[in-house]
Formats: sequence, C-alpha cells, structure tokens
Amino acid sequence: MRVTDSNVDSASSHMPTDWAAINWRLVQRNVRAMQIRLTKATQEGNWRRVKALQRWLTHSFCAKALAVKRVTENQGKRTTGVDRELWDGPQEKFSAIARLKKRGYRPLPLRRVNIPKSNGKMRPLGIPTMRDRAMQALYLLALDPVLEPLSDPNSYGFRKNRSTADAMAQIFVKLARTASPQWVLDADIEGFFDNINHNWMIDHVRMDPSILRKWLKCGVIDRAQLLATTAGTPQGGIISPALANWTLNGLETDLITHLTAKWGPTRVGKAKVGVIRYADDFVITGDSKEFLENEVRPWVETFLAVRGLRLAPAKTAIVHIDEGFDFLGWNFRKYSGKLLIKPSKKNVKTFYEKLRTLIGNSLGLKQIELINELNPRLRGWAQYHSPVVAKATFARIDWLLFWRLMRWAKRRHPKKDANWIRQRYWRPIGDRGWVFAVEVSKPDGTTIVKELYSLSSTPIKRHVKIKGAYQPYDPLWEKYGETLRQDRMVDKMRYRREWVKLYVCQQGNCALCGYEMDIDTGWQDHHIVYRVAGGSDVLGNRVLLHPSCHARVHSLNLKLVKPASE
Repeated sequence: MRVTDSNVDSASSHMPTDWAAINWRLVQRNVRAMQIRLTKATQEGNWRRVKALQRWLTHSFCAKALAVKRVTENQGKRTTGVDRELWDGPQEKFSAIARLKKRGYRPLPLRRVNIPKSNGKMRPLGIPTMRDRAMQALYLLALDPVLEPLSDPNSYGFRKNRSTADAMAQIFVKLARTASPQWVLDADIEGFFDNINHNWMIDHVRMDPSILRKWLKCGVIDRAQLLATTAGTPQGGIISPALANWTLNGLETDLITHLTAKWGPTRVGKAKVGVIRYADDFVITGDSKEFLENEVRPWVETFLAVRGLRLAPAKTAIVHIDEGFDFLGWNFRKYSGKLLIKPSKKNVKTFYEKLRTLIGNSLGLKQIELINELNPRLRGWAQYHSPVVAKATFARIDWLLFWRLMRWAKRRHPKKDANWIRQRYWRPIGDRGWVFAVEVSKPDGTTIVKELYSLSSTPIKRHVKIKGAYQPYDPLWEKYGETLRQDRMVDKMRYRREWVKLYVCQQGNCALCGYEMDIDTGWQDHHIVYRVAGGSDVLGNRVLLHPSCHARVHSLNLKLVKPASE
C-alpha cells in the first residue's frame, strides 16, 4: 500500500454530519496510514517528522472519531469520572469529537477507586473523565507507532498481538536446553505505577510534553479530598500502559549494550544473558549467581533509579532453575534436567477460592444459572493454562469442583440422599461419565443439555511465539500480522466451532464495516434473517459483527448479505 497525503485527507471533503454517517472503514484506513508513516519516521530517526505527524494525527477528525469510538464501546464505557458524565447516545458521541482539542484543555482530577489484589491488599485505580479518556486514546494513537519500533524485542505486556503466553514461550526457549543458563534473577519493582519520576517521563516520552504534564499533575479525588500527584502514572488511564512500557524500554537492549561494551560480545554470549519482560514484571537469565548478583543487578538498580524506581528487596531473588520460580501465574522449574511449566500453586489456589466463594454464595440460583456463571470462568482459566503442563492440575480442580457442587446440592436438599441428588443434578454424557448438567428448552420446543465445562477435556496445545522483530505498523509485517491475528483468534474460538467457520469465511473482518475483529474489539453473532422472522441458525444465515456494528444494524434496520468465502 502506497501512503500519500491525499489518502489521509480524503475524508475531509465529505465530513459526516452525525455519528451514524461516519464511514468507519475509511476512518480506520486513514488513521492506519498516518501510523505507518509515524513508524517509518521513527525507524529513520527523523524526530522532527515524527513530531509533525503526531500533531497532524491528533488534530485529524478521523483520529478523534476513533478515540471517541474506543472509549464509548470498551468495557469501561459505563464508568464515570469525577464529573459523572457518560457519552451514551449518538448525538453525544458526535458532539464529543469537537471537544477533543488541545487549546484550552485542562484535565479534571482522577476519581480513585480501590480494587482487591490477589494478596488481599487493595490496588488504587485512577478513573479519568470521558473527555480525558478520549484525549488519552487520541494521543495514544500517535504515541504507539513511535513506541513500537523502540521497544525491546522481548517485551510482551500491553503491545499489539503480544501476550503472557509469548513471554512464557520465550522463557521456555531460553531455559529449556541442556546448555541453557541455570540462574534467573526474578525481579519485582516496588510500587511501579506510583513512583515513576514525572520529570523523566516528560523529558523522554516522545509526545506533546504540555499534554503529558497536565495528565501527570492533574491530581486525584480520594474520599472527597483532592490530592496532588507528584510521581507515578495512575493505573486506569488508557495511555498508562504505554507510558509504563516507555519507562522500562531499554532494560533489555541497554543491558546487552552495556555488557558488550564492558566485556565484548564473546564473553556476553557465554554469560547467556536474556531479559523477558511483561509490563513491570521481568526475569533475567545468566550463567552464574555471581554474575547476576555482581554485574546485572547493580546495573538494573541504576537503570531504575534514574526513573524513580527500585527493586522490592523482599520479592526480588536470584534462583537456580532446579528450584524454580513463579512468573505470570506459572511455575518454571527443571526436573532432572527437563524444564516443565505448570500453573503456579498460588494461581491455582486463588482460582479455586473464587470458585468456592461463587458456589457458596449461589444457593438461590437455579442449576442452569450456576452453570452459566461457572463456565466462562472455567473456560477462560483453562484457555490461559492450555499451553503448559496442566492436565494434572485440571483433573484436580475438576475433582474438587465435583465435591463442591455436591455440597451445594445437598444444602439445597438436606433431606435427600446422595443417589437422589446425583439423579437430579448429574447426567451420564458419553465417555465423561456423570456430568453436572441440565436440560434446557429452546424457543422452538426442542431441548438441549447444558453441561458444566470440563477442565480435564481441555487440549494442551503448545503456543507459537510471536517473532521478536514484529512491527504492527510496518507494511512489511502486514501479512504476518494478519495471519498471526487470525490463527490466534481461531484458537480462542476453538470451543465454538461455528464461530471459527464464520470468522474464517469473513477472513477475520466485520461483515458490516470490513475492519478486523480481535479480542480487543470483540464480536457478536448476527442473524441476517432475524429468528423472530423465521430465520434459522444455519451458518448461511449468520455473520460476525463488531458489537457497535451489530447495534447499528439493528438500530437502522440494515440488510446484510452473506460474504462469500475465499
């Protein structure tokens, strides 16, 4: 694709007059074209060009419309800031586009809410107003294409098409062989989001410094009191993950450069240094404990100190791979020279406690309602651990869950015996034996059996790691990125085979706007001929749409046709 200035300006001559009239396919294409140019200028080191393109993008109608679309269609669209304002209707959304301008912009303080952490403590979140969220989304569109080419190859947190499974796969690559490094610096940064130095960010993050300063200094409302923000970037803002990644970028590349300059490439290669990072969690490998203790850790502490950060002494340790370590909910450990990755004991315990609490609080629910509550949690947890050695863990949780559900049923029917309860709540299904299941009547009068998801039946499938050099805004990587996105989406949908067929038929694109669907955008199943009008559930009568496009089809009564498969 050849990108020219005329491509970007093509929408301005036909400016839409309302939200429904916006051509989102054109908007996405124009923003994408500008982001490609931003990445190219960054790769060339042309910072004057980068600054000019960022200003152009943040002043464009397309980018502003896309920013409003993001904050009004994501999971936080019903969460208000200190002004209690929401953008619900089409007119409010369209009017909001004109409010996204730099001149006279002053962000309001954040609304602080606290959510529980896995260790029992509370995590403070800062909730911006809708306008401030949209401004952050707007400037993120111009910041992310600059951040990506500058990111460390093995940084996997909050980046396009990268995930925790990629970080896990890289650790496996680094540690699995007989000649792999045997020692690991398992690091934890103390109060990362709360302590990043504001001056360092303003001086080094390549975005409009006046806007960034206003966000960092806007303050927070906590229990009706206005508190100043002198350090850190609050969790909860759309742009916060990008700022966090910018802060820690260089942890891998700068460390390798420092060691190479000091020792030379041959000795650095023998030291087997590797850095794998996901957001603010990272591990560093080395050939000896002394090397990590005397060379790597002091450099890391200096690197962090410049940014106002430090390692948490109680949670940072240098461990031998035979002892193992926990990272991102998995335990990495070698048994007789073989590296096995399993769900960590802490992660398993936390998950089971959530199930136990849910079932214990669900005595008033019907069986189908309890199954509907449990299945998404079971399926999501199983999918997360499906690339690792988790069969034994799945079987154990299934067994514990059976007895927990038996206890739930006995409390509902204290005068009935175990055989009656089994006949009432469990059904024999194929080779699975007795399964917690219930018959459900469909609108057409037929019945189906709704069963509890089986963790033990989850297939274990090794994750294919993303290439470290992948650049999502580089046209040379376009085909690889599309293939990767579609393969991973099909894998995510493998429990809904019909969705897989629809997704492949549509080449991963929405049937209305033609733009890509992924985990971030979401998707919904739409019947071309509505079921209330006699439409059937056959695949020929169904398409996948973005949630916003689905709502638009129904609100405007649009007629769709089935896209032809390739």
